[in-house]
Amino acid sequence: MHVSFASILILMSVAVFTVWLFKRVNLPPILAYLFCGVVAGPHMLAIIDNPEEIHFFAELGIVFLLFSLGLEFSLPKMLAMRHLVFGIGLGQMIFTTLVFMGLATLIGFDAKAALIIGGMAALSSTAIVIKQMSEKGTLNTTRAQMVVSILLFQDLAVVPFLILVPLLSDADQSSMWLAIVMALLKGALVVGILLSAGKWLLPRIFNEVARTRTDELFVLTTILVALIAAGLTYSFGLSMALGAFLAGMMLSESQYRHQLEADIRPFRDILMGLFFITVGMRFELQTLISQFHWILLGLVVIMILKVLIVRACAWLYRANKTDSWAAGIKLCQMGEFSFVIAALAVNHDVLSAEQGSLLLAIGVLSMAVTPWLIDNSVLVTKLLVGEQSLPSTDDEEQLVHPTMHDHVLILGFGRVGQSVSRLLSIEKIPFLVVDADPVRVNESRSAGQPVVFGDVSQKDILRAAGVESAKLVLLTFDEHQKALNVIKTIAEMRPDLPVVVRTRKDYHLEELYAAGASQVVPEILEGSLMLVSQVLHLSGIPMSRILKRVRSERKEHYRHMHGFFPGETTEVSYETTDKLEFMHAIVLTRDAYAVGKSIGGLDLLKKRITLQGLRRNNVEIAEPDVDETLKVGDVLIISGKPRRVERAELYLLEGH
Repeated sequence: MHVSFASILILMSVAVFTVWLFKRVNLPPILAYLFCGVVAGPHMLAIIDNPEEIHFFAELGIVFLLFSLGLEFSLPKMLAMRHLVFGIGLGQMIFTTLVFMGLATLIGFDAKAALIIGGMAALSSTAIVIKQMSEKGTLNTTRAQMVVSILLFQDLAVVPFLILVPLLSDADQSSMWLAIVMALLKGALVVGILLSAGKWLLPRIFNEVARTRTDELFVLTTILVALIAAGLTYSFGLSMALGAFLAGMMLSESQYRHQLEADIRPFRDILMGLFFITVGMRFELQTLISQFHWILLGLVVIMILKVLIVRACAWLYRANKTDSWAAGIKLCQMGEFSFVIAALAVNHDVLSAEQGSLLLAIGVLSMAVTPWLIDNSVLVTKLLVGEQSLPSTDDEEQLVHPTMHDHVLILGFGRVGQSVSRLLSIEKIPFLVVDADPVRVNESRSAGQPVVFGDVSQKDILRAAGVESAKLVLLTFDEHQKALNVIKTIAEMRPDLPVVVRTRKDYHLEELYAAGASQVVPEILEGSLMLVSQVLHLSGIPMSRILKRVRSERKEHYRHMHGFFPGETTEVSYETTDKLEFMHAIVLTRDAYAVGKSIGGLDLLKKRITLQGLRRNNVEIAEPDVDETLKVGDVLIISGKPRRVERAELYLLEGH
């Protein structure tokens, strides 16, 4: 291992810059890593002359990727979608592999290389397609279910291909099928061993680890399990990725699945990025320049044939015509696992470096156009079918629900937004929700909630959600700056529209009102106010008087509920020191500056200090007159920001 620290530092700098640049132009990070590899590779900057020096660590990225894939593999979900998965999904994989295997054979590739090329062409990008549909909030629609089913079968098909590639390198033409059969037998044995361990051993191990409540131990155990499973399959002469996939699959139904996925994600993402960088380092620029016309031709052929094959498989399954064309358009690219298989094939001499570069270039270009194709799949479908108006089964044309009138527009669908929506439903009040969490949007829409995905700070999203015809807007998210921007945007579009803002505390009450909020509801103070109203009611105070007190407090912005006496356990951080309001009692001694002066003459309001009360001879004067002269022994109760309270005390006692 001869990679220097400076080389790693430069490589990381290039990676950070390229990922940022590609995200700015809405391209997936996978392409950024590939581009980083090309730039840092031996054909350009030569930051790392020999990619093999870091290839071992890069291969660990594949191990963790397959482990994550296994965690996401759900047997109940597969059984529920078995007709789509083993119907259209299986058909797409078999037909696409055979078609491209035949084309590769006609061009002059041998059977082993043709099989690998067919498998690479049959795969699509799970990462890009799922992420794009998730961000649009369309994962649980009929059209998306077909896409997900095909991707699910493709992910399963990756595993046998990863097993086959090393075997094909050692097998001649006559023994290739024998090697495949032997691999399947070995695979069955390893699966039996790992599944037995997963059923009897792993639950006990993770139960014991969970009892320790040590995050580090949980992460270490997760990594160790993945590596042991990968090492076991490797010792049988099979792919490490297979063992990692099986380990993830064993844990996919456990109660620890989500925690395991969260723990492994940072390692997976970093090492996967490193893997794709090493793939990019193998990219030969000379091949790209000299074979560019063949690359473009290959791109067009792959994308067109994949669309037609998906449509044909869906036709055999008697699926909806529009859904079939749109699914084909979304899946017509090559996938990230195609690069994995290509790199493995080049390493084992099943494909030459030049052939690998050629296929890599086609895959990169197909993935680059995928975000646009997914965003415009309905439009492209209309052009293909030749119809101007097609029935849409998902919300790729912005909103699922027809334009609403006199509805409540809820921005944010967390705990508060969902609670409000349930009570609105009971009262038969129409409402529409906009939320930026794709998982929450998918879950809510599956349950029939009128929720759409979008960034509420954008005018187009607000307009599409019917802000111009709504009767009320409710902001439920607790992000102050974003809330201010949204309130100002709504005020520009509909100055007369009431805007109710929920915030946890009252730190920014005045700012929100100044921005245009009609009502600001500080959650903690409102909870305290409701508690007080219950106490007053149970204490025998008439309800009319309680309601009057509640209205008075809200009108005066919770004047009597601001400030508290701090103690040893009061946490004051850098962020909250200018937001908290403390109360403080100041005893006026004989030499105090304030003695003999009137309350009005001290002009405390100019110092942004509120006088909450005055105690004299152990008698409280709740609202002392401004002309009241202060005496020795008086106790002033003041409230304000911590630093202002300190300055006010110094002023009252010493006159500074």
